[in-house]
Amino acid sequence: MKTVGYAAHDSNANMVPYHFERRELRGNDVAIEILYSGVCHSDLHTVNGDWGPQPYPLVPGHEIVGVVTSVGSDVTKYKVGDQVAVGCMVDSCQECDQCHNHEEQYCRNGMTPTYGAPDRISGETTQGGYSKHIVVREEFVLSVPEGMDLSKSAPILCAGITTYSPLRTWGVKEGTRVGVIGLGGLGHMAVKLAVAMGAEVTVLSRSTKKEADAKALGAKGILASSDEAAMQAAANSFDLIIDTVPAKHDVNIYTPTLDVDGTLVIVGQIGPIEEPITWPLVGGRRRIAGSLIGGIEETQEVLNFCAEHNIYPECEMISMDQINSAFERMSKGDMAHRIVIDMASLEA
Repeated sequence: MKTVGYAAHDSNANMVPYHFERRELRGNDVAIEILYSGVCHSDLHTVNGDWGPQPYPLVPGHEIVGVVTSVGSDVTKYKVGDQVAVGCMVDSCQECDQCHNHEEQYCRNGMTPTYGAPDRISGETTQGGYSKHIVVREEFVLSVPEGMDLSKSAPILCAGITTYSPLRTWGVKEGTRVGVIGLGGLGHMAVKLAVAMGAEVTVLSRSTKKEADAKALGAKGILASSDEAAMQAAANSFDLIIDTVPAKHDVNIYTPTLDVDGTLVIVGQIGPIEEPITWPLVGGRRRIAGSLIGGIEETQEVLNFCAEHNIYPECEMISMDQINSAFERMSKGDMAHRIVIDMASLEA
């Protein structure tokens, strides 16, 4: 299938139009016309080579919403015209204990990311959602609930599941005290989701300048990490902290605010953090943990949860030819919303 997208051809992250072929449908494949593609901070990191060498030319994008255009002969879940979505992975071994436990992101044999990885069968490099079409095996296609606003749904496939999964894993419920570090693309979704679960949510930020924004999302307010007295007064006040900061930072200022058996979950930074001081951990049986997106079943769950509670990311719509300026803005700081590409703007 001939298609067109925007690709990076080297690590300077300058995206240009790129014509390429999607594979012919296998029996269990679903072909999708992409309507909207979310822009994730990890897209920028990947094409920049921040996480290692990449197989250029590379089409990023793993927050994908579209409509089914054709299906393989063995497909049973989807039909032409269905509204569907694709997230951060497009395959896994399907045979290991993690895959059987619906945790394909932790596949023992390695899950296949939506872009920049070898296809498990052909070996060709997977290409992502900054394109008009994509072909994905049925098991990794998700249903978009009827009535959802497609133009705002794409970031749920990454920002949504990345924050929803630890909230579910650590059992957030009515009355759970949740802290969210950072109010950017991930953080604002963490706040919305935790509030919908009944949690008491506080945003942790360097200052209180975003307090009105935090309260508008349902948080009780902001705890300024630069205010030593306020941080000391907040000792033992959180059951769970979702850390969305996407750069090297010091977690030691936050761990004392966890209660006994509390957990700080890192979902933003892939790479080094400042050296942890162990006394707050040992002295309060506190934990620093990590969490990677979520499995396919849980990703469907967060789509359904967002539909039920009318939760959407704060989105800014751009045209495909604005992607380089969007990347430049993202590189200058964590944005308090998500960018979504209207793929109708991409000329075939």
